Amino acid sequence: MSIRAAIGLVVLVVSAAVLPVQAQYSADQPVGATAQQAPAWQKHAGIDQNLNGPLPLKDTFTDESGHTVQLGDFFNHNRPVMMALMYYNCRLLCPEVLHGMATALRESGFHAGKEYDVVVVSIDPTDKPTDAASEKQHFLSMIDAENQPKAAAALHFLTGPQSSITDLAHATGFHYVRVPGPDGKMDQFAHSSVIMIATPDGRMSKYLFGVDYQSRDVRLALIQASTRHIGSLSDIILLYCCNYSPSQGRYTVAVLRILGLAGVGSIFAVGLMLYLLSKKPKKPTPVGV
Repeated sequence: MSIRAAIGLVVLVVSAAVLPVQAQYSADQPVGATAQQAPAWQKHAGIDQNLNGPLPLKDTFTDESGHTVQLGDFFNHNRPVMMALMYYNCRLLCPEVLHGMATALRESGFHAGKEYDVVVVSIDPTDKPTDAASEKQHFLSMIDAENQPKAAAALHFLTGPQSSITDLAHATGFHYVRVPGPDGKMDQFAHSSVIMIATPDGRMSKYLFGVDYQSRDVRLALIQASTRHIGSLSDIILLYCCNYSPSQGRYTVAVLRILGLAGVGSIFAVGLMLYLLSKKPKKPTPVGV
């Protein structure tokens, strides 16, 4: 074989190896893009924040005692409602969500049955009231219910038919999808970790993401959902100085509002100083001889 033929053969082999790689990893799909893509099911397990959207208050569920109830039975009590959607036989994410919610509520300084109610709904239609009752007792222990005499009556752990679950998931923007468990059975659910706050009349108010919720964010969200019927004056001032960020699912400092308050305070201080300086000193009272 001549040198020219050998060179041509090498070029042909290299080209054959490079072209498929270039076709697979183009500029629009860089190296590693395939490995970085999220699983297909994850695209169907997100959250749409339906802020101010109404809840299906007429849909029926079963409470932890086995009684048939309507979702609306737990609203219109002049208290905001802390909500969570999960399933009771979950052993991974759902217990973390419940623990984070209970911890934040306990540290918020508010009390169940006085400043807020809790509604937890299973997205698994095969869950039973006994499962709900067990989760409720565990939740009561986590919020220190011994010091909250109204807590047990204000916590509601529900199960229900698929139609009611679907309506509630759609209203809250909570998307989930069945996935196989370790044994291959389709008895697990992929879903987001989020707690939600609704107004007393059953409208979506706030979404807080993750499993570790700040007690300050929970307190402010409850105050705002209650249309400021709960909380102290300092809470109202703090709420004014914070903005809720839907994209982050938490409250952030509103710098412009704080600067505005500082400016108003400065103007008031200057005005008070000018007023005091403009006052004429009182003439001394003559002393009699």
